[in-house]
Amino acid sequence: MSSTVAPFPEGFLWGGATAANQIEGAYAEGGKGLSIQDVMPKGLMTPRTEGPTDDNLKQVAIDFYHRYAEDIALFAEMGFKTFRFSIAWSRIFPLGDEAEPNEEGLAFYDRVLDELEKHGIEPLVTISHYETPLHLAERYDGWVNRDLIGFYERYVRTLFSRYGHRVTYWLTFNEINSVLHAPFMSGGINTPKDQLSQSDLYQAVHHELVASALATKIARELAPSAQIGCMVLAMPTYPLTPDPDDVMAALTTDRSNLAFGDIHVRGEYPGYYLRHLREAGVELTITDEDRALLKEHTVDFVSFSYYVSICETTDPTKRVTGEGNIFPGVKNPTLQASEWGWQIDPVGLRYVLNTFWDRWQKPLFIVENGLGAKDQLVEVDGQKTVVDDYRIAYLNDHLVQVGEAIADGVDVMGFTPWGCIDLVSASTAQLSKRYGFIYVDRDDDGTGTLERYRKKSFGWYRDVIASRGATLQA
Repeated sequence: MSSTVAPFPEGFLWGGATAANQIEGAYAEGGKGLSIQDVMPKGLMTPRTEGPTDDNLKQVAIDFYHRYAEDIALFAEMGFKTFRFSIAWSRIFPLGDEAEPNEEGLAFYDRVLDELEKHGIEPLVTISHYETPLHLAERYDGWVNRDLIGFYERYVRTLFSRYGHRVTYWLTFNEINSVLHAPFMSGGINTPKDQLSQSDLYQAVHHELVASALATKIARELAPSAQIGCMVLAMPTYPLTPDPDDVMAALTTDRSNLAFGDIHVRGEYPGYYLRHLREAGVELTITDEDRALLKEHTVDFVSFSYYVSICETTDPTKRVTGEGNIFPGVKNPTLQASEWGWQIDPVGLRYVLNTFWDRWQKPLFIVENGLGAKDQLVEVDGQKTVVDDYRIAYLNDHLVQVGEAIADGVDVMGFTPWGCIDLVSASTAQLSKRYGFIYVDRDDDGTGTLERYRKKSFGWYRDVIASRGATLQA
């Protein structure tokens, strides 16, 4: 028998999450320059192209650039308290290394913030979300080059000067740990992954970490009331068996992700991470200023995405690998999977929340979680909709576990499920991999009216927010 869930705390930030390159479109409007996404027409899974191609759905995406007012009104109808979106770096600095920003780009985000304020929705802004300006990738090899710290600093100072009095919550880099697995998309590193040395890769990681701490420092100078968070991809790793070697293998894999939170929260490299670098033959160039920035400018909160858990083993005969998001892992034989092979583990979210809270004692923000699925637009009572009971079940089960974590004593700031409106997938560049509460009439071949339709989950999430989670079914 199901039972209802205790209401979530007052002030809990309910909302939804997106990224500029996956919703905005208008890739060459308003003075915008090219980003790495403009040469990734098929997403993460295929090599980059030499230049923009006509088959890149992200060039139009869902046309949020022109339809933001309509979309934000729909978010308000659901009762959003917050909306997570990213700023396209190449809208503000088209090449990335200019001395002065592009006013048209800044004015666009002024208009977005105006609309959010009109509806009483708190902005949650990601500064860099998988869209390094293409020029920085091609000329500087992205974050391998220390010069990017200075270019990012100029960009960040521009954002905090312009919007610091309007935006409280900021994230420095999206899924910063993903650079280890997707160096071009996450770090703008133009050197092909199979040719990239471990030394250059981890030096790029260091530069991003320093830049993240620098952003926190700048925020405290220019926007002292702002709250700055890091953003990591959470993927809890379970031992496949109770064999101690499997347990240790799981710990090692888990630490490869936990290290990024450790550095953001504690301000220094953990011993296990330094050992990994030593054994990989990596000697980082770290200045005294770098060390001071990391130590003195730690984050106010930790945000993360959560989609899947994985298993780990030392037994090569049991390594049947499945991919979830960016990270590969060993499949868990006890779990079911989505249409794209991502294993569904609601309890893993409670596990992550407790692990992170016990480890860092910083407020936690779930800024991505959701189910990508092939939705079917149908007519019900004369209205076009999607009967997405599978999405409702997925989100209900995950939110129940968030409630359990809150009852455990974890400080959870909010929940912004990924793709609150249908958008272009980062991994596959498909629109058919839909996450939203709002259906957007556009297909993988680029056809469609771009009309918006409320899915069944739209009303469900509206009720969840209005009841502070009391309508969830445990």
